[in-house]
Amino acid sequence: MNMNYYNTFITIAPDCPAAAATVPPDKKDGKTKAGIEFELVANQPYVYTQEDLLFEVHVRHKGIPPEELEAKGTQIRDEFFQKPMACMRASMLPKKYGWGIHFNAEGKMALVPMESAEYREFAEGGQGVKVLAAMRSSRGK
Repeated sequence: MNMNYYNTFITIAPDCPAAAATVPPDKKDGKTKAGIEFELVANQPYVYTQEDLLFEVHVRHKGIPPEELEAKGTQIRDEFFQKPMACMRASMLPKKYGWGIHFNAEGKMALVPMESAEYREFAEGGQGVKVLAAMRSSRGK
């Protein structure tokens, strides 16, 4: 099963409260999932596919030790992807923190701040991307 996006741009959610892209704050006991997503993609644009990022965030969030990953990495990954899971349209980065997400032809992603010219170009379907909005936080209109 391939759940990656290709040549796609995820815009911020229609009810995103951010006025500009912001870095997700940490919790007292460490990083949030959004914080881990941000750190990985912001520091390494066009390195992660959606699947790779979701798994890496899971590993870091759960604190799975490197030696366990080395021994059982494929099994852990297979078990992780057997459960239904939210895609990046449900990520807090575009829902709450003002980041668009661009997926290139290889399915690798980069963050695009909502206030940038690059964001506007992608949001208008520039460079031939398919445009999808992030999911709303609230169910109301």
